[in-house]
Amino acid sequence: MIGQDERRWKIHIRKDNLKFSAAHMTVFPDGSKEGLHGHNYEVELAVELVEPALARMLSYEAFKQALRAVCNAWDEKVLVAGDNPWLEPLSSAKGEYAFRLCGKRYVLPVDEVAVLDVDNITVENLARIFFDRFWKKLTKDQPIAWQEQIVAASLRIDESRGQGATYSVRFGGRT
Repeated sequence: MIGQDERRWKIHIRKDNLKFSAAHMTVFPDGSKEGLHGHNYEVELAVELVEPALARMLSYEAFKQALRAVCNAWDEKVLVAGDNPWLEPLSSAKGEYAFRLCGKRYVLPVDEVAVLDVDNITVENLARIFFDRFWKKLTKDQPIAWQEQIVAASLRIDESRGQGATYSVRFGGRT
């Protein structure tokens, strides 16, 4: 028999409504970039648990609500890497977001832009920052004991079928 401390359970959450459509431009190390284009990003979460007993049960709905909140914040937005060295924010009229990226000037409605704290809009960076925002939302109102049920979590974002990135976190000190 396997010892208690070696057993783990993993729940998976992947739903048709856990997605967002967004445009972006990936910048390359030489300062060139892709043209502005979009993806229908799909999000999947895996959470490793201490045990699934009734007394320790976690609600799938809490996970789905936190995932949907981040999806909704990025849906139908142009994602801009706020920390990109080739990004130059420009002055603009009220209600507009103007910037220059790799020498090209863009002006967009401010409510259609999400400036993210990353150096590049890649699926790897999106997976990390999405997880950070998801986790903050998820744990904001949850009791500490609830959070202690989780040993590890992985969040995957696919930008197209079969192409994406996963960001994983293992929480130290949890058995």
